[in-house]
Amino acid sequence: MTTQVVVVGSGYAGAGAVKAFEDEVGEGEAELTWISEHDYHLVLHEVHRAIRNPAVAEKITIPVDEIKSPESEFVQGRVVDVDTEERVVETGDGTTVDYDYLLLGVGSTTAFFGIEGLEENAHQLKSLDDAKAIHEDVRSAAAEATRSDPVEVIVGGAGLSGIQTAGEIAEYRDKHRAPIEITLVEGLDEVFPGNDPQLQGALRQRLEDADVEILTGDFISEADEDAVYLGGGEDEEPEELAHDVLVWTGGITGQPEIEGVEVEKDERSSRVHAASDFVTSDDRVFAIGDSALVEQGDDDVAPPTAQAAWQAAEVAGENLARAARGAPLQSWEHKDKGTVISVGEEAVAHDVIGMPIKTFGGAPAKLLKKSIAVRWIAKVSSTGRGVSAFGDM
Repeated sequence: MTTQVVVVGSGYAGAGAVKAFEDEVGEGEAELTWISEHDYHLVLHEVHRAIRNPAVAEKITIPVDEIKSPESEFVQGRVVDVDTEERVVETGDGTTVDYDYLLLGVGSTTAFFGIEGLEENAHQLKSLDDAKAIHEDVRSAAAEATRSDPVEVIVGGAGLSGIQTAGEIAEYRDKHRAPIEITLVEGLDEVFPGNDPQLQGALRQRLEDADVEILTGDFISEADEDAVYLGGGEDEEPEELAHDVLVWTGGITGQPEIEGVEVEKDERSSRVHAASDFVTSDDRVFAIGDSALVEQGDDDVAPPTAQAAWQAAEVAGENLARAARGAPLQSWEHKDKGTVISVGEEAVAHDVIGMPIKTFGGAPAKLLKKSIAVRWIAKVSSTGRGVSAFGDM
């Protein structure tokens, strides 16, 4: 019987692994079933663009039929159970799919860290629907606001998603001349925590130029439908910040469907431990992308970035084909090619391989940001689709 390979998830990890597997597998060696809740791949690192303009959706969603070959089967559904003993995946509508080898690439979900009221009152940015919901709340609130009583938007978390979210809302404000005030809140002492101070400074400057207020050094300790509360303690009252729209981008954790899978996971985040060849504690189960903690040596793991997922998917897809034919698996090592972050229409690039300047902005950074998105879209779909998306990235 032909080896049955199942890939779960249509993010960067899943879509990239499907392409790589199909390129590597020989005729008759294995059959692929691709399972995902959505029948499209979302270019997630550009989803913030839909906050400003929801029409961008058609440029950043790629139908799975444009990605996979006709020989591969696609099953739409959310995985609710994985039986590693019987090697069966089950979706929410009761569909079951047998596997010989399984790749989990379901991504991550937002971590709320137990902060009271935060999950109930904040938008997150993990999907196209999230971006559209933020747009609609900002739009409807602005329609009722005045210059003397503007919309108060708070973005919690000044990492990549928080910075790009604040930048897009600022662009929406300026385009529509809307009475909106934007505050970016970060519990640590600087925007884009843990990164090079030169990059942090360049991002801060562009956020300030976009008239985004930045508050650092106090964590959100509580949230309700009208305000967030910063800091506070036994002898100190928390600072209250009113909001009309609240967006939380402060961290990631594992998807709920991973929790019941019988493989070794991080106790706190439920992300799956995987070796550098993506094999988990069950040698029939591979894990990749944000859903995994992929070993990189010296107690380090691969970063949860789109860039890392793209790179890993090439090797993971090939390893699935190798496993199907009983060949040795390859190890993968993440190679950081640099960082490019958009702040509305502006962008900042840092440590980009081949560039003589360490940190730069302006037209070169904007062009690089666009080119990254176009290259990925062309890779998983077609050059024509990639080129058509250039103007909206």
